[in-house]
Amino acid sequence: MPADTLTTAPPRHGMRRIQVELDQARDGGPLKTIVIPPCPALLQRLRDTMGEAEPDLTEVGRIVGSDVAMSAALIKVANSPAYLTGQPVQTIGQAMNRLGLERTATEMAAFLLQRSLPANSPHLKRFWERAAKRASAMGFIARRLPGMSADLAHTYGLFCHVGTPVMLQSLKGYGSTMVEAAARIDRPYVATENANHRTDHAVVGALVARVWRLAPEVMAAIRRHHDLDMLGSEDTESEVHTLVAAGLVAEHLMRRHEGLDPDADWSAHHGAALRWLAIDEDELATWDDELRTLLDAA
Repeated sequence: MPADTLTTAPPRHGMRRIQVELDQARDGGPLKTIVIPPCPALLQRLRDTMGEAEPDLTEVGRIVGSDVAMSAALIKVANSPAYLTGQPVQTIGQAMNRLGLERTATEMAAFLLQRSLPANSPHLKRFWERAAKRASAMGFIARRLPGMSADLAHTYGLFCHVGTPVMLQSLKGYGSTMVEAAARIDRPYVATENANHRTDHAVVGALVARVWRLAPEVMAAIRRHHDLDMLGSEDTESEVHTLVAAGLVAEHLMRRHEGLDPDADWSAHHGAALRWLAIDEDELATWDDELRTLLDAA
């Protein structure tokens, strides 16, 4: 095969290919019955604003102030023990000053996503709490990896497992599947999902990202976040590798913060993830120490 063909052929599991697969599965495949709620208008405004080279703080303040419940939630976070210094804040502006723009945006996105996709089931205890922690951890990692987009990192961290509440709302018996998948040690979680429902939360989460028009890198990383043999391969865009590898590190650091043992994904693939991110165990230990205060706040 000519050399130029090798360099110009699209990645076999690249972003465009995943978009096509999702569209086909939604039109006539196992995703046809999945109900994806529309992206909240305020979340779209927030994403547009944060996507600017220099986000407009005034516009962010307007978005927060347009929703009473979100305003109250942001002030509550700013007055939490992790941030409380001096007098309690009483206004949105004070809360934003205390939290900073990045943290403000993360809290707002988490609030809007949680309201759009409620996780009231006992099967999803602490789901959104962990999503917010993952987004914070991803932002932390992005600030330490030159060239990694903090916005993409935050978004991926928040949406990584969003397919789970969507499947719980759309598929009969999915709650029982979650219990079974968590208990089985003979096969991966997603294998049980596919056996019972012909799809899994990685695919459905990628569909949410597709419908809500999230960045294609985020969509592809959500689709492949349990397909960890891909790390370091040449059939996927480098940005997707970075999000997936950083996500594996973020999940591991979250589990350490929660006093949990490493999961199977970390045990099998952490070497590939660290190599891709060009970090070593010593640097990872430093991140673990530095991240604990941030995770306490989340």
